[in-house]
Amino acid sequence: MNKASSRAVPSAPADISPGMVLLLAIASGLIVANLYYAQTLVGPISASTGLSAKAAGLIVTLTQVGYTLGLLFVVPLGDLLENRRLIITALLVTATALLVAAFSTGAIVFLAAALAIGLGSVAAQVIVPFAAHLSQEATRGQTVGKVVSGLLLGIMLARPVASLVAAHASWHMVFGGAALLMLALAAVLRRVLPVRQPVSSMPYPALMASLWHLLLGTPVLRRRAAYHAGLFGAFSLFWTVTPLVLASPAFGLSQTGIAIFALVGMAGAVASPIAGRLADAGHTLPATAAALALGIVAFALPMFAPASKHVALGLLVIASIVLDMGVAANLVLGQRAIFSLGAEVRGRLNGLYFALFFAGGAAGSAVGAWMYASHGWQATLLTGMAFPGLAALVWLGEFLPQATRGTA
Repeated sequence: MNKASSRAVPSAPADISPGMVLLLAIASGLIVANLYYAQTLVGPISASTGLSAKAAGLIVTLTQVGYTLGLLFVVPLGDLLENRRLIITALLVTATALLVAAFSTGAIVFLAAALAIGLGSVAAQVIVPFAAHLSQEATRGQTVGKVVSGLLLGIMLARPVASLVAAHASWHMVFGGAALLMLALAAVLRRVLPVRQPVSSMPYPALMASLWHLLLGTPVLRRRAAYHAGLFGAFSLFWTVTPLVLASPAFGLSQTGIAIFALVGMAGAVASPIAGRLADAGHTLPATAAALALGIVAFALPMFAPASKHVALGLLVIASIVLDMGVAANLVLGQRAIFSLGAEVRGRLNGLYFALFFAGGAAGSAVGAWMYASHGWQATLLTGMAFPGLAALVWLGEFLPQATRGTA
């Protein structure tokens, strides 16, 4: 055997372990849940803190504003600062804000805490690209899909869990318990996460200025943000209006019944790892069409509900699962696409992606509530169909040139 053949061949970097994927999925879900606890608790929180009925919407709005600010100004730091330290710092900010919210008795203090809760909860969007960094290219879509499954489960579980805890204890307990979870999570991640220091030495002002250039110069980002703005707008519309419909005389569900309904919708999260495998296999474009179609079908189903209350409720349950499947799948497809554009810009791309489609979510929530109050349930369902329908038109703009080249 000659010397050349006896030399050890360098091995490829190890892929992320299943245990680490599970931990990051759980962490993402626990963190993002902080954004949604208050949605079913607006009534008791506003009564306790003295907020008027007209101002009660600020409880949810300021949390979303804080999250959007964090996506634009904190998440891009994942391309500049050591990632583990950034995640832990954000978790400590979140835990502090949750504790302030738990013990607050006045509106101003609670609303300031709500803003800070949203700001710190962007730690979840530092974790997702962190998982992509730890994964090999061949399995990156599957890894992102599994982590995003945890994130979506956190979104879906937050509302029913908050309702149930508040019903048996108080809303203060919801925020106090969440604060303890964030402190425990910070301790675990501090111990097990590897250090990741980005290579960029770009000053922070230049980092922020680069966001605009990334948006203009990255067509994939713009398309994926448009697709998910449509689906997330439909998702926000559905979950803003549907609890009102379920509590109305048409169904007459209690708060516990609405919580159970929300729990059933969790089944849609199974689409995340499936979408990840499809993306890894190069089927992103048709999988995106399927996700958008699921969003449209979800709003079409309740339009054909018969007079039977039980059958109508069953169709609504199926619609919630179908919609959640479309949203879960498309989120993974989008993140898989933008994470393939370059490790050095993943944090900024992810921040822009989420900020843009959260704008779609805010529009869906606002339009849905107005449409339901002004024109009723059927008009609201048509509006919900319009969001993924418009995104499907953008998809055609990507599909038709490729189809034309394929037949040329």
